Amino acid sequence: MNICMKRKYITKADLLVVCHYLGYIMQGLGVVLLLPIIVALIYGEYINTAAFIIPCAISLGIGTFFVKRFQNYTKLRLKHGMVISSFAWLWASLLGATIMALSLDIHFVDALFENMSAWTGSGMTFFVNVEILPRSILFLRSLEQWIGGLGIVIIFIGILIRSGTAASRLYKSEAREEKIKPNITNTLRKALEIYLIFTVIGIILFVLVGLPIFDAVNLTFTSISTGGMSIKNANIGFYQNNLVYIISIALMILGATSFTIHYAVVKTKGKAMLKDIQFQMLIFLIVIASIIILTTNNIVPIEGIFTVVSAVTTTGANIVPPQELAVWNGSSLVVLMILMIIGGSTGSTVGGLKLIRVMTVLKGLNLTITNLISPEGRVVSTRISGKKINEREIKEASAYVCLFLMFLAFGWFVMTLYGFDPFTALFDVISVTSNNGLSTGIVYGGLPLVVKLTLIFLMWIGRLEIIPVLVVMRAGLEIIVPKRKIRQMRKRREMNKKEKELLG
Repeated sequence: MNICMKRKYITKADLLVVCHYLGYIMQGLGVVLLLPIIVALIYGEYINTAAFIIPCAISLGIGTFFVKRFQNYTKLRLKHGMVISSFAWLWASLLGATIMALSLDIHFVDALFENMSAWTGSGMTFFVNVEILPRSILFLRSLEQWIGGLGIVIIFIGILIRSGTAASRLYKSEAREEKIKPNITNTLRKALEIYLIFTVIGIILFVLVGLPIFDAVNLTFTSISTGGMSIKNANIGFYQNNLVYIISIALMILGATSFTIHYAVVKTKGKAMLKDIQFQMLIFLIVIASIIILTTNNIVPIEGIFTVVSAVTTTGANIVPPQELAVWNGSSLVVLMILMIIGGSTGSTVGGLKLIRVMTVLKGLNLTITNLISPEGRVVSTRISGKKINEREIKEASAYVCLFLMFLAFGWFVMTLYGFDPFTALFDVISVTSNNGLSTGIVYGGLPLVVKLTLIFLMWIGRLEIIPVLVVMRAGLEIIVPKRKIRQMRKRREMNKKEKELLG
């Protein structure tokens, strides 16, 4: 009886609904990841085109089959959306990893790390010398960051799926609640329009300050998406140009600001951004952290400010090499760790906890203390930027912070288990879990396999904000455990049968 009750949480029909909508995303990925071939043709590169065509054709074929074969399974619930979102990011990373492994003849786990890092905007790399890579591969990584910054599911449902309940639930599955327009699909298309405008502006500005068009495109893709993975070994520090640094800082801040606010800026002539509590807090953190870091380290001001912006926007781009960052004053590294954990605004391209969630938890803590010391019978409420925060929002934010810290502690434990220095290991694990990318230099291709897989897992759950992955795990257990129990029951029946035969 209990087996049947458990089985109802995830049924065959649920899986078919997931397959149907996942098919759309697989179709989109199959088409989009062919774009680097165009880059190869432009620059006259010899590449193994089959390494791109075959995986993309498989993704397109399976996706088309899923969409057509399960077209009657369209009643989508939030749990379906979370499973779809989890598998979409995983499939995108596996697809990119297959392309990279076939193109460069590297270990598949290393390719998976590279692509999960790109899609999730984590920005860490195992490549020691990225400048020798084909431009098509460099563009592939930048394209993945650009798409991943806005959201794989968000981009493809905005283009491929009609407006309605399904689109709304898929939108929420990527931890999004903000609406630019009343209609979800229109919201997604408007967000994509804003994203494209900022991207074009970024490319133009970089070209105007002297960057080659290829560098300008890739740098814009990785800055506005707050991805941070570079086409240069020295990252943005390669350019040794303050104008490039300033444009990058501006793009990172834009990427870390809610797209709802960007849309409202036009109507309010800029007042919406200045009045937004998350934007105010973002600027406040940048100013305070920059002052602390510049007064505790003997560095050029632009280096400190750039690193602070890169940390709080979870971009991970750098002009200070990891080896130099590792020897900064310990208090400065602690400040950077705090910034990486906090992150930027909700409804933006950033990772981390998000500013509004941190403020909600702090307000909740203050409310708890106030209620304890208040006279009996007094009703106390709390607000953020004039909006009343209810108990459910406080509990949800607090629960997420606890989950985030638990998984962060797990990753830290694995790193220290393999002999890494606890302080630098904590810095890099925070960076990975927050989808940041700043590093002290201990993350490299020679890591043990278990550590690599742990970091891949942390990037995945960090981008999905944990809950969707837990839903997938729960669903997987409900499928596997009953089957195991059924096998055990069959074995017992066979043993009983044999015992009866022997007794007979």
